[in-house]
Amino acid sequence: MIDVLVVDDNPIVRAALCGFLDGTGSVRVVGEAGDGRQALTLARRLRPAVTLLDHRMPIADGLSVLGDLCRCTAVLVLTSDADPGLVGDMLRGGARGYLVHGEFDPDELLRAVLAVARGQGWLSAPAAAVAVSAVREQADRQRAEHEQAERQRQHQIRTGLTRREEDVLGLVAQGLSNAAIARRLLVTEKTVKNHLHHAFAKLHAGNRTEAVLRWTGR
Repeated sequence: MIDVLVVDDNPIVRAALCGFLDGTGSVRVVGEAGDGRQALTLARRLRPAVTLLDHRMPIADGLSVLGDLCRCTAVLVLTSDADPGLVGDMLRGGARGYLVHGEFDPDELLRAVLAVARGQGWLSAPAAAVAVSAVREQADRQRAEHEQAERQRQHQIRTGLTRREEDVLGLVAQGLSNAAIARRLLVTEKTVKNHLHHAFAKLHAGNRTEAVLRWTGR
């Protein structure tokens, strides 16, 4: 038997969920809560395998107690809110599943509870769409970061500048004097001049402006 805690501020919804789950033969409802604070108190005492958690509740909503709940129970969010931002926050916060009212039937609810109890995840269609979108956005972001890093690496290979020389030129491009650059980098002014001398030579530049233009590829 899988012990389940049902958390929803609507007593009619709680009664329907408890009646169905208790009648499955594989799930036992060990407690009910109508707000996040009560849910956390019961979860810490009862240690249910799974907690069905609504989001919009009085006193404390689902998201505000999610982190603490996940320390003592697996959380399956069960709410009417399919807002992509909320779905993402709940999943990042530790929820193992997310079901949206009206998007699942009783059989899917039971399968979701059993899956979450086994340490697996379960997402209804709206939540799955958000998760897929988040994965794609992360992949796009990582690809962009990789491409940027590769461009910087190729730029360094092309110019032959060291990282410190590029740091100095970057500050030159901001209009800082040698003395100001030295203070910013915590080095002596002579060191700054040496870096500039080497950078000028590598870029075949005769002055600061020409060096910056060639370094930036303008």
